[in-house]
Amino acid sequence: MPRPRLTGLGAGLLSTAAMVVAGGVAWLLPAGAQTVAFGVLFLPVCALTGLWVRPADLAMGPVVVPLAYAIGVLPVAEGGGAGFTGQVMGLVTTLALNAGWLYGGTLVAGVIVTVRKVRLMSAARRRARSAPRRPAGEQAAPRTDHGAGPSGRRAPRSRVAP
Repeated sequence: MPRPRLTGLGAGLLSTAAMVVAGGVAWLLPAGAQTVAFGVLFLPVCALTGLWVRPADLAMGPVVVPLAYAIGVLPVAEGGGAGFTGQVMGLVTTLALNAGWLYGGTLVAGVIVTVRKVRLMSAARRRARSAPRRPAGEQAAPRTDHGAGPSGRRAPRSRVAP
């Protein structure tokens, strides 16, 4: 499996593209199986999004997958009535009736991202503990703050030329 390299935007674009393809594949199936097949295809997309997002953007994993679901479900939305209003009503109905898939996939991405973050934090803690420390009697190298007074602050410079 590749190392996590996707930014939050990249993870969103990848999951959206995958869900649009999944929506097209599900659209080819009979009417009763479309939303179930779409939901089943949504779960691995959520897992891959949680695994491939880079560590700096881990919080984006569970955020982008519901958006990808909502965009990808358009081809299989129920009640594709006439016009824009019919499409919106079909989309809202499909999202409401298939909320279990949506919540489940978001939970999958959230759990994966949380486990990755905990592992990153524990690895950072281990590295900090194993870093070499100075002995108690040894002092740090003297600072070279030129012009700093006893408080560590610099005296204000006069604006008048000498």
